[in-house]
Amino acid sequence: MSQKNIDRGMDMLLGVEEIGLDGFRNSYYMISHFFLLLFIALFLPHRYSKRKTGILCFSSFLFLSVSDLLKLNVFPDSDICYIVVTVFQILVTQFTAILISKKRDSRVLFMGLSASNYVIAGSIAASIFYIGTGSMIIALVGSIGIHAIILLFLYIRLNEPWMKCCEKEYGNSWWELCMIPVFFYCGFFFLAFFPYTLYDNPNNIPGVVIFIITMFVSYVVVMRYVESEERRSGIYWKNIQFESYIKGLENQYYVVEQAEQNLKIMRHDMRHYSAIIDSLLDQGEYDEIRKITQHINAVVDENKVTKYCNNLIVNAIVSNLLEKVQFSHIAVQLDMNVPKDIPVNAYEFAAVLANLLENALVCVKDFEEEKRYIEGEVHCMDEHLLIHLRNEYKKEMVFDPVTGLPNSGKGKNHGLGMQSVLSFSDKIGGNVGCYCENGMFHIVLFAKF
Repeated sequence: MSQKNIDRGMDMLLGVEEIGLDGFRNSYYMISHFFLLLFIALFLPHRYSKRKTGILCFSSFLFLSVSDLLKLNVFPDSDICYIVVTVFQILVTQFTAILISKKRDSRVLFMGLSASNYVIAGSIAASIFYIGTGSMIIALVGSIGIHAIILLFLYIRLNEPWMKCCEKEYGNSWWELCMIPVFFYCGFFFLAFFPYTLYDNPNNIPGVVIFIITMFVSYVVVMRYVESEERRSGIYWKNIQFESYIKGLENQYYVVEQAEQNLKIMRHDMRHYSAIIDSLLDQGEYDEIRKITQHINAVVDENKVTKYCNNLIVNAIVSNLLEKVQFSHIAVQLDMNVPKDIPVNAYEFAAVLANLLENALVCVKDFEEEKRYIEGEVHCMDEHLLIHLRNEYKKEMVFDPVTGLPNSGKGKNHGLGMQSVLSFSDKIGGNVGCYCENGMFHIVLFAKF
């Protein structure tokens, strides 16, 4: 069945055959376009300001409405016009979603397809109103009312978990989930339009109503599942952070305890060293005195507790990580400036730094010893945050085409550290990027507060 025949079936479905046909059809389609673009605007994180987003959506609404004039009024009997205009309207709708969306991935397609289901569900409900009342005005008013009720229900139930999903689940594929709105759309088509319309077979109305309810319940279940998975993932990462923090504190406690014990012994032996020095002074054995003082300084240096920064959490996690590095003979030189109080979540910041350092350590651990080194700057001040790490690399870097960050190449369960880094950067309004230069790999995370 052609698109034109489907539209003619809709006209039969609404019982419109004589006076007011053009005005009714145009109004009917304009209502659908308005709520379609309103759904898109409400269920996408915006790349632009509200004013600019509104202008873009209104422009798309005008494009869709004007194109309707071509297929409904100017060339109502042209199959080619229907095909061309329909394809154009699909492209306009999806391009609008992609254009205004802050993040452009498979989730935008899922949302666009879902918007189409929402619109067709409202249209079918309006058709049922007409079949029940026989009034064209009630059908239009009912169309507006049903669209508004469905949109309000979806906004209350799904908007918050959907927006959280858009912010946190960066890079996850939603192509499989896109099949859900596709099959629901096909179900609506065969139940309500092809081969018989609801006007021809009103006995299908109860089944269509149940199908609509099932669709919305399915969307709620899917989004709640996604929300619970994100919550579980968040708990997992927090547990990882706390575990690293606790291990860091344990290591620091052990180091401090050992240093205190060694220094107690040193203080106990200082009177003996003092007596030896006095005796050597009387004998003029200055070289021997220098050896004793060098020994004392060496013992003090060995028991010095390394402090990388003033922030307890960050220092603990970095200390724990770099404690392991000593056994791999990897030189790590960090210019750290992280005060006690920082403008971001200290656990999240420490976890991001640990992820980046771990990736660098994995990259250089198999190099020759002279190439096993990592350099970088880590600053987190009131005005800005900067993490810039660099290390040598040998294997060819494979970068993700969406994020621009390196892929682990070890399967879908790997690369979670980079996802965590990217999520943190998005949360604080920062930018993260990387580049290769003269055999050195650089990764930079910067945010200005």
